[in-house]
Amino acid sequence: MTSPPEEVGFTGGHNPWVVVFTVSMATFMEVLDTAIANVSLPHIAGSLSVSQDESTWVLTSYLVSNAIVLPISGWLATRIGRKRFYMSCVAFFTLSSLLCGLAPSLGWLVIFRILQGVGGGGLAPSEQAILADTFPPRQRGMAFAIYGMAVVLAPAIGPTLGGYITDHFSWRWVFFINVPVGILSLVLSRRVVVDPPRLLEARRTVGRIDYVGLGLIALGLGALEFVLDRGQELDWFAAPVIVAFSVLAAVALASFVAWEWRQEHPVVDVRLFASRSFAVANLMMLVLGITLYGTTVLLPQYVQVWMGWSAQQAGTVLSPGAFVLVLLMPIVGRLVSRYDARWLIAGGFAVLSLALFHMAHTLYPGIDLSTAIWLRVYQIVGLAFLFVPINTVVYAGVPPAKNNAVSGIVNLSRNMGGDIGIALVTTLIARRAQVHQASLATNLDAGSQPLMARVAGLTQALQHAGSTSVEAARRAYGVVFRQLTQQAQTLAYLDVLFVFACFAAAMVPLVFLTRRGAGAAPAH
Repeated sequence: MTSPPEEVGFTGGHNPWVVVFTVSMATFMEVLDTAIANVSLPHIAGSLSVSQDESTWVLTSYLVSNAIVLPISGWLATRIGRKRFYMSCVAFFTLSSLLCGLAPSLGWLVIFRILQGVGGGGLAPSEQAILADTFPPRQRGMAFAIYGMAVVLAPAIGPTLGGYITDHFSWRWVFFINVPVGILSLVLSRRVVVDPPRLLEARRTVGRIDYVGLGLIALGLGALEFVLDRGQELDWFAAPVIVAFSVLAAVALASFVAWEWRQEHPVVDVRLFASRSFAVANLMMLVLGITLYGTTVLLPQYVQVWMGWSAQQAGTVLSPGAFVLVLLMPIVGRLVSRYDARWLIAGGFAVLSLALFHMAHTLYPGIDLSTAIWLRVYQIVGLAFLFVPINTVVYAGVPPAKNNAVSGIVNLSRNMGGDIGIALVTTLIARRAQVHQASLATNLDAGSQPLMARVAGLTQALQHAGSTSVEAARRAYGVVFRQLTQQAQTLAYLDVLFVFACFAAAMVPLVFLTRRGAGAAPAH
């Protein structure tokens, strides 16, 4: 008696592990490019003679187009064929990367980044759907563990690699390095990626183009990305433009859900959220994105800005955690195939929450490199037990015919979580630092004995160094003010870590609202 197709997997006659390598390569390229472009902004601004604020459109333009394509990628893959859509995305991303590196002005660079975002947005959902169809349920855990290394490892090493490339070559090489990788990915994809027969049938029944749905989601997600990216810089809802874009995003997205719910062939199958398990799994993926990307920004930023470490030292803080992740992911892949994925997720979020709580009580201005590295490693241990199991649970009970649709939605959840996490870091640090600085200044009595002794000691030391008495006193008060500011900023960073820890802890009980995700359950 033969097993049903969904229990066997469809390889098209090729080695399934070659398929894993092929699709992981393109995702690593896309996620890495998002991370390494961030550290190149000052060089881009200087090279193209634009301000720092203007240069941020290099990031915003990519995020907007990427976010728009992510949720509709499943529909597009079904309509034109998944292999054809995937290879088109790789080609689009590779060509636009070349054009980004050749861009003569900021305007052209932004246009090419939009095109790059369109190509990049379709990569991850297509790849995850390809893996879900290639492997039977009991093997998907290991396949997604290998794929997950690319997704989680790229943002960890991206800033370090981007800094090295920009410092030793040119910011243009941040984009040029994608070209050979993209070409190799296209060659391999053409040979080893094959659409399963059921996709050919689904293509004939996909329905006409839903222009209203496409327009509403493009408008809603584009406006939301603008709000998240520019909110803190423009003082959030104190700025009329942020209020306007927030209202636009809310109205467009609400209208989109209402419209798509009634469509026979929706561009995004929002009815999947009627399943409690699917909705909770996407919420967990959102929180995973918040904590992963938020902490990836937070720790290097603190040691660079407030401790004066170099970009290379800041990158060193993240690198060991990335290697730990590489070691743990295959282990998690095996565990997912044998045990209920919900217990792995609960353990992962519990470890992540404890690691963040620990960091919120350990981070201080004089922290040494070794301690900073271990703080990151503790977080990575928890994160390693989340990506693969959550992708397992999100597909539990979902028909294989909806693999494309689920891929787009769950990847959007992770990406939007990353955007929210970064926005939370920048906003909470700026706001809480002001609160702590005001509190510390209020409690600092100008005539207190400790303060006067501190200022007198600094003044004397500066005088011995050659400063006049007046200049030494002025500089002494400046040192005290900087220390106060540093303490206020440190307390703000601790507040953010506490918030992230609470988010992770809240996911532990929610895990058990999802379907059982064992090795025999669909994994994605």
